[in-house]
Amino acid sequence: MKKAMSKIAQAEDTDMRSEYDFRGGVRGKHSKAMRAGYTITIHNADGTCTVKEVVPKKGTVVLEPDIQPYFPDSDSVNRTLRCLIPLLPQKRRAKAKA
Repeated sequence: MKKAMSKIAQAEDTDMRSEYDFRGGVRGKHSKAMRAGYTITIHNADGTCTVKEVVPKKGTVVLEPDIQPYFPDSDSVNRTLRCLIPLLPQKRRAKAKA
């Protein structure tokens, strides 16, 4: 269990301004839209703009925030899924190989 920090320690521990308030924030609010793809506009110093379309690669899997601490990398996800494959019904495993 974590110890509660004093207000002074919290103020020293963060670079966040006091006027920022995230108590009403929602984690992952835009994640669904990000998976569909998004546009980045870069405003260059010379006054021009560069627009980049970002689309996730086919086969990209996004883990929900509560799952991420258990799977720090792709290898851990793949090992776990390989352990679960034998537990799938035979009919479903045959369909996945095809």
